[in-house]
Amino acid sequence: MQKRRKSLHIGRYGEILSVFIKYGFGDIVSSLNIGRYLSLTRGFLLRKSAAEAHAKLTHWQRVRMALEELGPTFIKFGQFMSNRPDVLPVDLIYELEKLQGSVRPFPKREAETIIQGELRRPIPELFSFFPDAPIAAASVAQVYKATLTNGRTVAVKVQRPGIAQVIEQDIDILFDAVKLLIRRYEIVRSIRLEQLVEEFETVIRKELDFSLEMAHLERFRRNFKDDPLIYVPEVFPDLTTQRILVTEFVEGIKVSDAAALAKAHFDPANIAKQGTVLVLRQIFEHGFFHADPHPGNILICNDGRICFLDFGSVGILPPMLRMQLGVVLYGVAHRDPQRIVRAIEKMSNHHFEHPQKLEYDLMEFIEDYAELPLKDMNVPQILQRFASIIVSHEIQIIPGFYLLLKSIITMQAVGTRLDPHFNLFEHLEPFVKRLLRTFPRLQSAPASLYFMLMEFAALIGDLPFETRDMLRMVKAGELTVRFQHRGLEPMLDRFDVLVNKIVFALVLAALIVGSSLVVNSGIPPKIQGIPLIGVVGFITAAVIGFGLLFSMLRNKKMSHESKNN
Repeated sequence: MQKRRKSLHIGRYGEILSVFIKYGFGDIVSSLNIGRYLSLTRGFLLRKSAAEAHAKLTHWQRVRMALEELGPTFIKFGQFMSNRPDVLPVDLIYELEKLQGSVRPFPKREAETIIQGELRRPIPELFSFFPDAPIAAASVAQVYKATLTNGRTVAVKVQRPGIAQVIEQDIDILFDAVKLLIRRYEIVRSIRLEQLVEEFETVIRKELDFSLEMAHLERFRRNFKDDPLIYVPEVFPDLTTQRILVTEFVEGIKVSDAAALAKAHFDPANIAKQGTVLVLRQIFEHGFFHADPHPGNILICNDGRICFLDFGSVGILPPMLRMQLGVVLYGVAHRDPQRIVRAIEKMSNHHFEHPQKLEYDLMEFIEDYAELPLKDMNVPQILQRFASIIVSHEIQIIPGFYLLLKSIITMQAVGTRLDPHFNLFEHLEPFVKRLLRTFPRLQSAPASLYFMLMEFAALIGDLPFETRDMLRMVKAGELTVRFQHRGLEPMLDRFDVLVNKIVFALVLAALIVGSSLVVNSGIPPKIQGIPLIGVVGFITAAVIGFGLLFSMLRNKKMSHESKNN
Protein backbone atom coordinates (compact mmCIF):
# COMPACT_ATOMS: atom_id res chain seq x y z
CA MET A 1 0.00 0.00 0.00
CA GLN A 2 2.80 2.41 0.90
CA LYS A 3 4.67 1.75 -2.39
CA ARG A 4 1.48 2.12 -4.48
CA ARG A 5 0.68 5.42 -2.74
CA LYS A 6 4.19 6.77 -3.42
CA SER A 7 3.94 5.84 -7.07
CA LEU A 8 0.66 7.77 -7.31
CA HIS A 9 2.41 10.82 -5.79
CA ILE A 10 5.48 10.68 -8.04
CA GLY A 11 4.34 13.65 -10.13
CA ARG A 12 3.82 15.75 -7.02
CA TYR A 13 7.26 14.70 -5.74
CA GLY A 14 8.75 16.10 -8.93
CA GLU A 15 6.88 19.42 -8.52
CA ILE A 16 8.07 19.84 -4.94
CA LEU A 17 11.67 19.04 -5.74
CA SER A 18 11.58 21.43 -8.70
CA VAL A 19 10.44 24.28 -6.46
CA PHE A 20 13.10 23.63 -3.81
CA ILE A 21 15.86 23.42 -6.41
CA LYS A 22 14.52 26.59 -8.04
CA TYR A 23 14.98 28.44 -4.74
CA GLY A 24 18.50 27.21 -4.14
CA PHE A 25 18.04 24.07 -2.04
CA GLY A 26 19.52 21.63 -4.55
CA ASP A 27 22.23 20.61 -2.08
CA ILE A 28 19.58 19.22 0.28
CA VAL A 29 17.93 17.34 -2.58
CA SER A 30 21.30 15.83 -3.52
CA SER A 31 22.15 14.87 0.08
CA LEU A 32 18.85 13.01 0.41
CA ASN A 33 19.46 11.16 -2.87
CA ILE A 34 16.00 11.95 -4.24
CA GLY A 35 17.01 13.75 -7.44
CA ARG A 36 15.82 10.70 -9.42
CA TYR A 37 12.35 12.24 -9.52
CA LEU A 38 13.72 14.93 -11.88
CA SER A 39 15.19 14.62 -15.34
CA LEU A 40 18.83 15.68 -15.74
CA THR A 41 17.93 18.53 -18.11
CA ARG A 42 15.23 19.90 -15.82
CA GLY A 43 17.48 19.66 -12.77
CA PHE A 44 20.30 21.52 -14.59
CA LEU A 45 18.01 24.37 -15.72
CA LEU A 46 16.51 24.71 -12.23
CA ARG A 47 19.94 24.90 -10.59
CA LYS A 48 20.93 27.65 -13.02
CA SER A 49 17.88 29.77 -12.13
CA ALA A 50 18.48 28.97 -8.46
CA ALA A 51 21.89 30.65 -8.63
CA GLU A 52 20.18 33.91 -9.57
CA ALA A 53 17.60 33.57 -6.76
CA HIS A 54 20.38 32.74 -4.31
CA ALA A 55 22.10 36.06 -5.02
CA LYS A 56 19.02 38.26 -4.55
CA LEU A 57 17.26 36.71 -1.56
CA THR A 58 18.14 35.67 1.98
CA HIS A 59 18.06 31.99 2.95
CA TRP A 60 14.80 32.32 4.93
CA GLN A 61 13.13 34.45 2.25
CA ARG A 62 13.73 31.62 -0.20
CA VAL A 63 12.15 29.14 2.23
CA ARG A 64 9.05 31.33 2.52
CA MET A 65 8.74 31.83 -1.25
CA ALA A 66 9.16 28.11 -1.91
CA LEU A 67 6.35 27.27 0.54
CA GLU A 68 4.08 29.87 -1.07
CA GLU A 69 4.67 28.37 -4.51
CA LEU A 70 4.00 24.84 -3.26
CA GLY A 71 0.42 25.72 -2.37
CA PRO A 72 -2.14 25.35 0.45
CA THR A 73 -0.65 22.48 2.47
CA PHE A 74 2.84 23.95 2.64
CA ILE A 75 1.54 27.47 3.30
CA LYS A 76 -0.55 26.14 6.19
CA PHE A 77 2.41 24.10 7.46
CA GLY A 78 4.62 27.20 7.40
CA GLN A 79 1.98 29.19 9.28
CA PHE A 80 1.66 26.35 11.79
CA MET A 81 5.43 26.25 12.34
CA SER A 82 5.55 30.04 12.80
CA ASN A 83 3.85 29.41 16.17
CA ARG A 84 6.82 27.38 17.42
CA PRO A 85 9.67 29.63 18.62
CA ASP A 86 10.90 26.62 20.59
CA VAL A 87 11.82 24.91 17.31
CA LEU A 88 12.63 27.49 14.64
CA PRO A 89 14.99 30.48 14.60
CA VAL A 90 13.49 33.94 15.01
CA ASP A 91 14.45 35.09 11.49
CA LEU A 92 12.66 32.14 9.90
CA ILE A 93 9.54 32.70 12.03
CA TYR A 94 9.54 36.34 10.90
CA GLU A 95 9.41 35.18 7.27
CA LEU A 96 6.84 32.44 7.88
CA GLU A 97 4.49 34.99 9.48
CA LYS A 98 4.36 36.72 6.06
CA LEU A 99 3.08 33.59 4.32
CA GLN A 100 0.03 34.19 2.19
CA GLY A 101 -1.33 32.23 -0.70
CA SER A 102 -2.19 34.06 -3.86
CA VAL A 103 -4.96 31.87 -5.25
CA ARG A 104 -7.46 32.38 -8.00
CA PRO A 105 -11.16 31.98 -7.18
CA PHE A 106 -12.68 28.80 -8.52
CA PRO A 107 -15.72 29.18 -10.82
CA LYS A 108 -19.20 29.88 -9.48
CA ARG A 109 -20.62 26.71 -11.08
CA GLU A 110 -18.21 24.57 -9.04
CA ALA A 111 -19.25 26.35 -5.85
CA GLU A 112 -22.93 25.80 -6.69
CA THR A 113 -22.26 22.12 -7.43
CA ILE A 114 -20.60 21.67 -4.01
CA ILE A 115 -23.42 23.52 -2.21
CA GLN A 116 -26.17 21.53 -3.92
CA GLY A 117 -24.32 18.26 -3.36
CA GLU A 118 -23.79 18.97 0.34
CA LEU A 119 -27.26 20.39 1.12
CA ARG A 120 -29.17 18.23 -1.42
CA ARG A 121 -31.28 21.18 -2.54
CA PRO A 122 -31.08 23.40 -5.65
CA ILE A 123 -29.60 26.88 -5.29
CA PRO A 124 -32.92 28.74 -5.93
CA GLU A 125 -34.51 26.96 -2.96
CA LEU A 126 -31.65 28.09 -0.70
CA PHE A 127 -30.80 31.60 -1.91
CA SER A 128 -32.78 34.39 -3.51
CA PHE A 129 -29.43 35.84 -4.61
CA PHE A 130 -26.08 34.12 -5.09
CA PRO A 131 -23.31 36.29 -6.62
CA ASP A 132 -21.07 35.41 -9.55
CA ALA A 133 -17.82 36.23 -7.69
CA PRO A 134 -16.68 35.65 -4.10
CA ILE A 135 -15.75 38.52 -1.77
CA ALA A 136 -12.68 36.58 -0.58
CA ALA A 137 -10.66 33.63 -1.92
CA ALA A 138 -8.17 31.71 0.19
CA SER A 139 -6.18 28.51 -0.21
CA VAL A 140 -8.77 26.30 1.49
CA ALA A 141 -12.08 28.06 0.79
CA GLN A 142 -13.74 31.13 -0.65
CA VAL A 143 -16.56 33.26 0.75
CA TYR A 144 -19.66 34.62 -1.00
CA LYS A 145 -22.04 37.33 0.18
CA ALA A 146 -25.47 35.84 -0.57
CA THR A 147 -29.11 36.35 0.39
CA LEU A 148 -31.33 33.62 1.80
CA THR A 149 -34.89 33.16 0.59
CA ASN A 150 -36.10 34.78 3.84
CA GLY A 151 -34.13 37.94 3.05
CA ARG A 152 -31.21 37.43 5.48
CA THR A 153 -27.78 38.43 4.17
CA VAL A 154 -25.27 35.64 4.84
CA ALA A 155 -21.63 34.74 4.32
CA VAL A 156 -21.30 31.39 2.52
CA LYS A 157 -17.93 29.70 2.98
CA VAL A 158 -17.34 26.99 0.35
CA GLN A 159 -14.41 24.58 0.51
CA ARG A 160 -12.15 24.53 -2.55
CA PRO A 161 -12.86 21.51 -4.82
CA GLY A 162 -10.45 18.63 -4.28
CA ILE A 163 -8.53 20.47 -1.54
CA ALA A 164 -8.96 17.60 0.94
CA GLN A 165 -7.31 15.16 -1.49
CA VAL A 166 -4.46 17.60 -2.24
CA ILE A 167 -3.77 18.06 1.47
CA GLU A 168 -3.90 14.29 2.12
CA GLN A 169 -1.35 13.73 -0.65
CA ASP A 170 0.96 16.49 0.59
CA ILE A 171 0.81 15.23 4.17
CA ASP A 172 1.90 11.78 2.94
CA ILE A 173 4.84 13.47 1.20
CA LEU A 174 5.67 15.53 4.30
CA PHE A 175 5.90 12.35 6.40
CA ASP A 176 8.14 10.74 3.79
CA ALA A 177 10.37 13.83 3.67
CA VAL A 178 10.66 13.95 7.46
CA LYS A 179 11.78 10.31 7.59
CA LEU A 180 14.49 11.05 5.02
CA LEU A 181 15.60 14.17 6.92
CA ILE A 182 15.71 12.29 10.24
CA ARG A 183 18.10 9.73 8.77
CA ARG A 184 20.32 12.44 7.31
CA TYR A 185 20.27 15.32 9.83
CA GLU A 186 20.67 15.06 13.60
CA ILE A 187 18.95 18.43 14.20
CA VAL A 188 15.71 17.11 12.69
CA ARG A 189 15.61 14.37 15.32
CA SER A 190 16.30 16.85 18.12
CA ILE A 191 13.38 19.14 17.19
CA ARG A 192 10.92 16.22 16.97
CA LEU A 193 9.82 17.20 13.45
CA GLU A 194 7.81 14.00 12.89
CA GLN A 195 5.74 14.77 15.99
CA LEU A 196 5.18 18.32 14.71
CA VAL A 197 3.92 17.00 11.35
CA GLU A 198 1.50 14.75 13.26
CA GLU A 199 0.25 17.79 15.20
CA PHE A 200 -0.11 19.71 11.93
CA GLU A 201 -2.09 16.84 10.40
CA THR A 202 -4.55 17.03 13.31
CA VAL A 203 -4.86 20.82 12.98
CA ILE A 204 -5.38 20.86 9.21
CA ARG A 205 -7.96 18.07 9.36
CA LYS A 206 -9.94 20.15 11.85
CA GLU A 207 -9.73 23.22 9.61
CA LEU A 208 -11.14 21.17 6.73
CA ASP A 209 -14.21 20.30 8.80
CA PHE A 210 -16.43 23.41 8.76
CA SER A 211 -18.89 21.79 11.18
CA LEU A 212 -16.15 22.18 13.83
CA GLU A 213 -15.84 25.89 13.00
CA MET A 214 -19.61 26.13 13.51
CA ALA A 215 -19.19 24.52 16.94
CA HIS A 216 -16.47 27.05 17.79
CA LEU A 217 -18.75 29.93 16.79
CA GLU A 218 -21.61 28.61 18.89
CA ARG A 219 -19.33 28.19 21.89
CA PHE A 220 -18.13 31.79 21.52
CA ARG A 221 -21.75 32.97 21.39
CA ARG A 222 -22.47 31.15 24.66
CA ASN A 223 -19.29 32.44 26.33
CA PHE A 224 -20.06 36.07 25.45
CA LYS A 225 -23.83 35.98 25.80
CA ASP A 226 -25.14 39.47 26.73
CA ASP A 227 -21.63 40.99 26.56
CA PRO A 228 -22.03 44.56 25.19
CA LEU A 229 -18.45 44.72 23.81
CA ILE A 230 -18.55 41.85 21.33
CA TYR A 231 -20.71 40.64 18.47
CA VAL A 232 -20.47 36.97 17.43
CA PRO A 233 -22.13 36.15 14.06
CA GLU A 234 -25.11 33.84 14.07
CA VAL A 235 -24.51 30.48 12.42
CA PHE A 236 -27.08 28.47 10.42
CA PRO A 237 -26.71 24.78 11.40
CA ASP A 238 -29.23 23.55 8.80
CA LEU A 239 -27.08 25.04 6.03
CA THR A 240 -23.70 23.93 7.41
CA THR A 241 -21.77 20.73 6.64
CA GLN A 242 -18.12 19.67 6.61
CA ARG A 243 -17.58 21.60 3.36
CA ILE A 244 -20.10 24.47 3.68
CA LEU A 245 -20.43 27.08 6.44
CA VAL A 246 -23.22 29.66 6.39
CA THR A 247 -23.17 32.49 8.93
CA GLU A 248 -24.75 35.88 9.30
CA PHE A 249 -22.95 38.51 7.19
CA VAL A 250 -21.58 41.24 9.45
CA GLU A 251 -21.08 44.76 8.13
CA GLY A 252 -18.17 46.63 9.65
CA ILE A 253 -14.78 48.29 9.32
CA LYS A 254 -11.58 46.24 9.46
CA VAL A 255 -9.53 47.19 12.49
CA SER A 256 -6.54 47.76 10.19
CA ASP A 257 -8.38 50.52 8.24
CA ALA A 258 -7.33 53.53 10.33
CA ALA A 259 -8.77 56.07 7.86
CA ALA A 260 -12.23 54.46 7.85
CA LEU A 261 -12.22 54.22 11.66
CA ALA A 262 -11.35 57.90 11.96
CA LYS A 263 -14.06 58.84 9.44
CA ALA A 264 -16.62 56.88 11.49
CA HIS A 265 -15.43 58.76 14.63
CA PHE A 266 -14.23 55.64 16.48
CA ASP A 267 -11.56 56.10 19.16
CA PRO A 268 -8.63 53.78 18.22
CA ALA A 269 -7.29 53.71 21.80
CA ASN A 270 -10.67 52.60 23.11
CA ILE A 271 -10.92 49.89 20.43
CA ALA A 272 -7.45 48.63 21.42
CA LYS A 273 -8.52 48.49 25.07
CA GLN A 274 -11.84 46.72 24.41
CA GLY A 275 -10.30 44.24 21.97
CA THR A 276 -7.54 43.37 24.45
CA VAL A 277 -10.05 42.82 27.26
CA LEU A 278 -12.06 40.49 25.03
CA VAL A 279 -9.01 38.40 24.06
CA LEU A 280 -7.81 38.22 27.69
CA ARG A 281 -11.27 37.09 28.79
CA GLN A 282 -11.11 34.32 26.21
CA ILE A 283 -7.71 33.22 27.55
CA PHE A 284 -8.02 33.59 31.32
CA GLU A 285 -11.76 33.18 31.94
CA HIS A 286 -12.92 30.78 29.25
CA GLY A 287 -9.69 28.95 28.35
CA PHE A 288 -10.97 28.96 24.75
CA PHE A 289 -9.55 31.67 22.53
CA HIS A 290 -9.28 32.85 18.93
CA ALA A 291 -5.81 31.68 17.91
CA ASP A 292 -5.30 34.17 15.08
CA PRO A 293 -6.68 37.62 16.02
CA HIS A 294 -4.83 39.48 13.25
CA PRO A 295 -6.30 42.74 11.85
CA GLY A 296 -7.99 41.01 8.90
CA ASN A 297 -10.02 38.87 11.31
CA ILE A 298 -11.39 41.75 13.42
CA LEU A 299 -14.26 44.03 12.40
CA ILE A 300 -15.67 47.08 14.16
CA CYS A 301 -19.46 47.04 13.79
CA ASN A 302 -21.46 50.19 13.16
CA ASP A 303 -22.53 50.30 16.82
CA GLY A 304 -18.90 50.01 18.02
CA ARG A 305 -19.00 46.35 19.00
CA ILE A 306 -16.02 44.16 18.03
CA CYS A 307 -16.59 41.14 15.80
CA PHE A 308 -14.02 38.34 15.37
CA LEU A 309 -14.05 36.41 12.09
CA ASP A 310 -12.66 33.01 11.00
CA PHE A 311 -12.95 30.61 13.92
CA GLY A 312 -11.21 27.73 12.16
CA SER A 313 -8.18 27.99 14.48
CA VAL A 314 -8.79 28.18 18.22
CA GLY A 315 -6.63 27.54 21.28
CA ILE A 316 -7.62 25.66 24.40
CA LEU A 317 -6.06 26.28 27.82
CA PRO A 318 -7.07 23.87 30.61
CA PRO A 319 -7.67 25.51 34.02
CA MET A 320 -4.37 24.23 35.45
CA LEU A 321 -2.35 25.64 32.55
CA ARG A 322 -4.10 29.00 32.96
CA MET A 323 -3.25 28.95 36.64
CA GLN A 324 0.41 28.10 36.02
CA LEU A 325 0.68 30.84 33.41
CA GLY A 326 -0.53 33.27 36.06
CA VAL A 327 2.07 31.86 38.47
CA VAL A 328 4.83 32.46 35.88
CA LEU A 329 3.81 36.11 35.50
CA TYR A 330 3.59 36.40 39.30
CA GLY A 331 7.07 34.92 39.66
CA VAL A 332 8.51 37.37 37.11
CA ALA A 333 6.93 40.37 38.81
CA HIS A 334 7.98 39.23 42.30
CA ARG A 335 11.43 37.67 41.70
CA ASP A 336 10.54 34.10 42.57
CA PRO A 337 12.40 31.68 40.24
CA GLN A 338 11.63 28.63 42.38
CA ARG A 339 7.91 29.20 41.95
CA ILE A 340 8.40 29.55 38.18
CA VAL A 341 10.33 26.25 38.10
CA ARG A 342 7.44 24.51 39.88
CA ALA A 343 5.02 26.07 37.38
CA ILE A 344 7.14 24.82 34.48
CA GLU A 345 7.16 21.31 35.98
CA LYS A 346 3.36 21.34 36.00
CA MET A 347 3.09 22.87 32.50
CA SER A 348 5.50 20.35 30.98
CA ASN A 349 4.98 17.28 33.20
CA HIS A 350 8.76 17.31 33.59
CA HIS A 351 10.59 16.73 36.89
CA PHE A 352 13.94 18.47 37.39
CA GLU A 353 16.53 16.47 39.29
CA HIS A 354 18.86 19.49 39.45
CA PRO A 355 16.81 22.68 38.96
CA GLN A 356 19.59 25.06 40.07
CA LYS A 357 20.77 25.90 36.52
CA LEU A 358 17.21 26.64 35.40
CA GLU A 359 16.62 28.74 38.53
CA TYR A 360 19.79 30.73 37.80
CA ASP A 361 18.72 31.38 34.19
CA LEU A 362 15.28 32.41 35.36
CA MET A 363 16.71 34.72 38.01
CA GLU A 364 18.89 36.37 35.38
CA PHE A 365 15.80 36.73 33.18
CA ILE A 366 13.76 38.15 36.07
CA GLU A 367 16.36 40.74 36.99
CA ASP A 368 15.97 42.35 33.57
CA TYR A 369 12.33 43.13 34.38
CA ALA A 370 12.18 43.30 38.17
CA GLU A 371 12.88 47.04 38.46
CA LEU A 372 10.35 48.00 35.79
CA PRO A 373 6.87 49.15 36.84
CA LEU A 374 4.23 46.61 35.84
CA LYS A 375 2.77 49.06 33.33
CA ASP A 376 6.12 49.21 31.46
CA MET A 377 6.53 45.45 31.04
CA ASN A 378 6.44 44.13 27.48
CA VAL A 379 4.40 40.91 27.84
CA PRO A 380 5.18 39.39 24.39
CA GLN A 381 8.89 40.01 24.96
CA ILE A 382 8.69 38.41 28.42
CA LEU A 383 6.89 35.33 27.07
CA GLN A 384 9.27 35.02 24.10
CA ARG A 385 12.31 35.11 26.39
CA PHE A 386 10.60 32.65 28.70
CA ALA A 387 10.02 30.34 25.69
CA SER A 388 13.71 30.60 24.70
CA ILE A 389 14.76 29.53 28.21
CA ILE A 390 12.36 26.59 27.97
CA VAL A 391 13.93 25.60 24.65
CA SER A 392 17.52 25.88 25.94
CA HIS A 393 16.69 23.41 28.73
CA GLU A 394 14.99 21.02 26.26
CA ILE A 395 11.64 21.20 28.08
CA GLN A 396 8.48 20.28 26.16
CA ILE A 397 5.41 22.38 26.93
CA ILE A 398 2.02 21.59 25.40
CA PRO A 399 1.39 23.27 22.02
CA GLY A 400 -1.45 25.38 23.47
CA PHE A 401 1.19 27.56 25.13
CA TYR A 402 2.65 28.56 21.78
CA LEU A 403 -0.76 29.34 20.28
CA LEU A 404 -1.28 31.58 23.31
CA LEU A 405 2.10 33.20 22.73
CA LYS A 406 1.19 33.94 19.10
CA SER A 407 -2.20 35.34 20.12
CA ILE A 408 -0.65 37.69 22.69
CA ILE A 409 2.07 38.86 20.28
CA THR A 410 -0.59 39.57 17.62
CA MET A 411 -2.73 41.38 20.19
CA GLN A 412 0.22 43.58 21.20
CA ALA A 413 0.90 44.41 17.53
CA VAL A 414 -2.74 45.30 16.81
CA GLY A 415 -3.01 47.36 20.00
CA THR A 416 0.18 49.30 19.24
CA ARG A 417 -1.00 50.01 15.69
CA LEU A 418 -4.24 51.49 17.07
CA ASP A 419 -2.67 53.29 20.03
CA PRO A 420 1.07 54.13 20.16
CA HIS A 421 0.84 54.32 23.97
CA PHE A 422 -0.81 50.90 24.27
CA ASN A 423 0.61 48.68 27.04
CA LEU A 424 -0.62 45.13 27.35
CA PHE A 425 0.42 44.58 30.96
CA GLU A 426 -1.91 47.31 32.20
CA HIS A 427 -4.82 45.22 30.88
CA LEU A 428 -3.26 41.86 31.76
CA GLU A 429 -2.53 42.57 35.43
CA PRO A 430 -6.20 42.59 36.63
CA PHE A 431 -6.82 39.23 34.96
CA VAL A 432 -3.77 37.65 36.61
CA LYS A 433 -4.85 39.06 39.98
CA ARG A 434 -8.34 37.74 39.51
CA LEU A 435 -6.98 34.37 38.40
CA LEU A 436 -4.83 33.98 41.49
CA ARG A 437 -7.58 35.48 43.69
CA THR A 438 -5.03 37.28 45.84
CA PHE A 439 -1.93 39.21 44.85
CA PRO A 440 -0.24 40.44 48.06
CA ARG A 441 3.43 41.26 48.59
CA LEU A 442 5.87 38.39 48.10
CA GLN A 443 6.88 38.03 51.73
CA SER A 444 3.39 38.28 53.17
CA ALA A 445 1.97 35.17 54.79
CA PRO A 446 -1.28 35.14 52.81
CA ALA A 447 0.61 34.77 49.52
CA SER A 448 2.63 31.80 50.77
CA LEU A 449 -0.48 30.27 52.29
CA TYR A 450 -2.44 30.77 49.08
CA PHE A 451 0.13 29.03 46.89
CA MET A 452 0.48 26.20 49.40
CA LEU A 453 -3.29 25.68 49.39
CA MET A 454 -3.31 25.86 45.57
CA GLU A 455 -0.70 23.08 45.30
CA PHE A 456 -2.53 21.03 47.94
CA ALA A 457 -5.78 21.41 45.99
CA ALA A 458 -4.01 20.25 42.82
CA LEU A 459 -2.67 17.21 44.71
CA ILE A 460 -6.16 16.32 45.99
CA GLY A 461 -7.57 16.82 42.50
CA ASP A 462 -5.05 14.36 41.03
CA LEU A 463 -5.54 11.77 43.79
CA PRO A 464 -8.57 9.93 42.26
CA PHE A 465 -6.78 9.56 38.91
CA GLU A 466 -3.53 8.39 40.54
CA THR A 467 -5.48 5.88 42.66
CA ARG A 468 -7.33 4.59 39.60
CA ASP A 469 -4.04 4.10 37.71
CA MET A 470 -2.53 2.27 40.68
CA LEU A 471 -5.56 -0.05 41.00
CA ARG A 472 -5.42 -0.74 37.25
CA MET A 473 -1.75 -1.73 37.61
CA VAL A 474 -2.56 -3.98 40.58
CA LYS A 475 -5.36 -5.64 38.64
CA ALA A 476 -3.10 -6.21 35.63
CA GLY A 477 -0.29 -7.53 37.82
CA GLU A 478 2.00 -4.68 36.73
CA LEU A 479 2.60 -3.13 40.16
CA THR A 480 5.98 -3.88 41.72
CA VAL A 481 6.86 -2.69 45.21
CA ARG A 482 10.49 -2.63 46.31
CA PHE A 483 11.17 -2.19 50.03
CA GLN A 484 14.50 -1.98 51.78
CA HIS A 485 14.86 -1.53 55.54
CA ARG A 486 17.69 -1.21 58.02
CA GLY A 487 17.56 -1.76 61.77
CA LEU A 488 13.86 -2.63 61.83
CA GLU A 489 14.23 -6.17 63.26
CA PRO A 490 13.56 -5.25 66.94
CA MET A 491 10.47 -3.31 65.94
CA LEU A 492 9.24 -6.19 63.79
CA ASP A 493 9.77 -8.63 66.69
CA ARG A 494 7.71 -6.43 69.01
CA PHE A 495 5.10 -6.07 66.29
CA ASP A 496 4.94 -9.88 65.98
CA VAL A 497 4.42 -10.25 69.75
CA LEU A 498 1.71 -7.59 69.65
CA VAL A 499 -0.13 -9.34 66.83
CA ASN A 500 -0.01 -12.65 68.75
CA LYS A 501 -1.54 -10.95 71.78
CA ILE A 502 -4.31 -9.46 69.67
CA VAL A 503 -5.06 -12.89 68.21
CA PHE A 504 -5.20 -14.50 71.66
CA ALA A 505 -7.46 -11.69 72.90
CA LEU A 506 -9.84 -12.28 69.99
CA VAL A 507 -9.84 -16.03 70.71
CA LEU A 508 -10.53 -15.29 74.39
CA ALA A 509 -13.45 -13.03 73.54
CA ALA A 510 -14.86 -15.66 71.17
CA LEU A 511 -14.59 -18.37 73.82
CA ILE A 512 -16.38 -16.28 76.43
CA VAL A 513 -19.20 -15.31 74.04
CA GLY A 514 -19.52 -18.89 72.72
CA SER A 515 -19.51 -20.44 76.18
CA SER A 516 -22.18 -18.01 77.35
CA LEU A 517 -24.43 -19.02 74.46
CA VAL A 518 -23.88 -22.73 75.20
CA VAL A 519 -24.65 -22.28 78.90
CA ASN A 520 -27.92 -20.50 78.12
CA SER A 521 -28.91 -23.11 75.53
CA GLY A 522 -28.96 -26.01 78.03
CA ILE A 523 -27.22 -28.45 75.67
CA PRO A 524 -26.35 -31.81 77.41
CA PRO A 525 -24.25 -33.33 78.97
CA LYS A 526 -24.62 -31.21 82.10
CA ILE A 527 -22.86 -30.83 85.47
CA GLN A 528 -25.03 -29.45 88.27
CA GLY A 529 -27.50 -28.43 85.55
CA ILE A 530 -24.84 -26.50 83.63
CA PRO A 531 -23.81 -27.70 80.11
CA LEU A 532 -20.34 -29.34 80.24
CA ILE A 533 -19.17 -27.70 76.94
CA GLY A 534 -19.87 -24.25 78.37
CA VAL A 535 -17.91 -25.01 81.55
CA VAL A 536 -14.89 -26.23 79.48
CA GLY A 537 -15.09 -23.07 77.38
CA PHE A 538 -15.04 -20.79 80.46
CA ILE A 539 -12.09 -22.70 81.96
CA THR A 540 -10.12 -22.44 78.70
CA ALA A 541 -10.93 -18.73 78.51
CA ALA A 542 -9.74 -18.25 82.07
CA VAL A 543 -6.40 -20.01 81.34
CA ILE A 544 -5.83 -17.89 78.24
CA GLY A 545 -6.82 -14.71 80.10
CA PHE A 546 -4.44 -15.36 83.00
CA GLY A 547 -1.68 -16.26 80.50
CA LEU A 548 -2.16 -12.93 78.65
CA LEU A 549 -2.21 -10.98 81.90
CA PHE A 550 1.00 -12.64 83.12
CA SER A 551 2.71 -11.96 79.76
CA MET A 552 1.72 -8.28 79.82
CA LEU A 553 2.96 -7.79 83.41
CA ARG A 554 6.27 -9.50 82.61
CA ASN A 555 6.84 -7.38 79.48
CA LYS A 556 6.03 -4.22 81.41
CA LYS A 557 8.54 -5.13 84.13
CA MET A 558 11.27 -5.92 81.56
CA SER A 559 10.64 -2.65 79.75
CA HIS A 560 10.88 -0.70 83.03
CA GLU A 561 14.18 -2.40 83.96
CA SER A 562 15.73 -1.72 80.53
CA LYS A 563 14.87 1.99 80.82
CA ASN A 564 16.51 2.18 84.27
CA ASN A 565 19.65 0.51 82.93
